[in-house]
Amino acid sequence: MSVVQPKPTVGSEIEDVQGSHDTRRIAINKVGIKDIRHPVRVQDRSEWEQHTVATFSMYVYLPHNFKGTHMSRFVQILNSHEREISVGSFKDMLSEMVDRLESERGHIEMTFPFFVNKRAPVSGVESLLDYEVTLIGEIRNGDPQMFIKVVVPTTSLCPCSKSISDRGAHNQRSHVTLTVRTCKFVWIEELIDLVEKQASCELYGLLKRPDEKYVTERAYDNPKFVEDMVRDVAAKLNTDDRICAYTVEAENFESIHNHSAYALIERDKEAETVAAG
Repeated sequence: MSVVQPKPTVGSEIEDVQGSHDTRRIAINKVGIKDIRHPVRVQDRSEWEQHTVATFSMYVYLPHNFKGTHMSRFVQILNSHEREISVGSFKDMLSEMVDRLESERGHIEMTFPFFVNKRAPVSGVESLLDYEVTLIGEIRNGDPQMFIKVVVPTTSLCPCSKSISDRGAHNQRSHVTLTVRTCKFVWIEELIDLVEKQASCELYGLLKRPDEKYVTERAYDNPKFVEDMVRDVAAKLNTDDRICAYTVEAENFESIHNHSAYALIERDKEAETVAAG
């Protein structure tokens, strides 16, 4: 009769299955946890803290000779950083993750709603407007890179429609998605401001009648194609030495078509400088 050996009890040595050897010789580019929500505190330009809930995805590279990674360590790292989240502390969390998971590469994304208190252009009435912000961190062979991604909703008005129409012009709400790698510190609000100033008109959470008149006429006086939008944002980014690389995307949710208009520009200014010697 065979004897079944009991599993180790608490306090005794327990086998580390994830850390065991794998013989298939196939590395895994990303392994970890995805879409875990966690409360965070984010500092804004007014030097206040915004208490919000972020969605995290955390991955590391797994060499071919390891069977698995230690998933619980991702959650432990996340809980140990329950403090103000900034680009600096986010970078620290990225380095800690790679060290604790004993990997040469790592990737973290943190997406959260970010609120800006805005004044209506005429009445001055205040309201909050939310923006989707993502902090993205990657580390390879000890070299960390940080990215800030913000989705900015705006108004766009079609120059062609204005040119050919006797009355009015079609306009629509647009999303401009800006992803930047910074060389120096940049506030999230600065990126939002940069985009909104290039739009036909920016959006507000609350408008009185005089404000609605203003934004309607402002958009009419400032028509932009989707191509104009990405070019104007890119031109501003090209002159900002705090921005090392960027991708700017614009999507117009067309009001007279059942499709969107879309444009994208990307540039790595740092790589161009290195290549130029």
